Amino acid sequence: MHPVTNTLARPADNYSPLYFLASLGAGGLAVTFFMWLMFWVPHPGQPVPVFEDIAAAFAAGGLAMKGMIAAAMAGIATFAAIAIRSLVWNLRAFASWRRSEAFAKFSRTNAQSQLMALPLALAMIVNVGFILGLVFVPGLWNVVEYLFPLAMVAFLAIAVLAFRIMGGFIGRVLTEGGFNCAANNNFGQILPAFAFAMVGVGLAAPSALSTAPAIAGISLMLSTFFLVTAALIAVVAMILGLRAMMENGANPETAPTLMIIVPLVTVLGILMLRQNHGLGEHFGLMANAGENLSLLTKFVSVQVLFGLFGLLILARQGYAKRFIFGDENSPGSYALVCPGVGFAVMLQFWINKGLVDAGLLAKFGAGFWALTAVALVSQAAMIWLVLHLNRRHFGAPKQASAVPAE
Repeated sequence: MHPVTNTLARPADNYSPLYFLASLGAGGLAVTFFMWLMFWVPHPGQPVPVFEDIAAAFAAGGLAMKGMIAAAMAGIATFAAIAIRSLVWNLRAFASWRRSEAFAKFSRTNAQSQLMALPLALAMIVNVGFILGLVFVPGLWNVVEYLFPLAMVAFLAIAVLAFRIMGGFIGRVLTEGGFNCAANNNFGQILPAFAFAMVGVGLAAPSALSTAPAIAGISLMLSTFFLVTAALIAVVAMILGLRAMMENGANPETAPTLMIIVPLVTVLGILMLRQNHGLGEHFGLMANAGENLSLLTKFVSVQVLFGLFGLLILARQGYAKRFIFGDENSPGSYALVCPGVGFAVMLQFWINKGLVDAGLLAKFGAGFWALTAVALVSQAAMIWLVLHLNRRHFGAPKQASAVPAE
């Protein structure tokens, strides 16, 4: 662990690859706003809303519909811009940092796996770019079949980068040793699984959206590979992390990683839903409403359990008092955004694709909005957190205790 140092520089000036999570979190918030359009705007003829659907709903809708659409589009545009700007800043800072002695030292520690935050953020930006196209580009659906192969190539290129980074880490550890099991008292090593899952969910999109069986089939096979990859890494990393935590206690700085399972489950859940839709459309294996409800309820249950587990440890360690409101800063604080975003997105799927489709909840009824309010509160909390952390880490320099990542 590096010593705590007082500095007048911005915390972000002491670079860590975990700052890629700032871009990831903002991109995730853009997705939460897209959920409004996805489930509240009619989109007959295709499984996702496009510009024409949104424009028609805005023209025909009442004041509430118009306000919702305007807020959703503003939210998507704003947080997509923040995510892209943050990614560009990170790529520049990372290019400079990797030529430093600090990077060489970093690459000999457990924290080397944090480099997987780079392909994770890149994959999120590609997904956000697709949302921007759907929402803001007229006529996109007319040429979308030509875009699917290009998107798959982009995700595969990111996957190659991810495997190179992961291979460097695994190759070093398994040939040279040096992995500090005592310092692995967190779930930080699940980050690579999150990155591969984000690639997988992008590759799964054509299986749900394409009308070409060949494209859908390739999408199914490729996304399944990354689903399996992410699941295997997550299981192994979780076992290793739990053992270290039981022996040494959870690391206070990296405690936010204890809830990384929440967004991982969201991404893998959407991946599986996309695959199920593709199997039904092209291969006659459509999942029924009851099966989707059962699957989504299991996902939400896992999220609630790991969310409670993580919040318990964060509260016992006084994490918020130190790193959110106190004098200390850690780039790992951005890992807190992902669980809130992931939970908000998964709740929207559980409510709309689970409860409503199964006939257990009337759409736009009192019960519907009561449950949806939980997702909206989580979304609003993460909006505040992203803006707050951006001010703390990237705002005007002030006296603070900067705690760089291990």
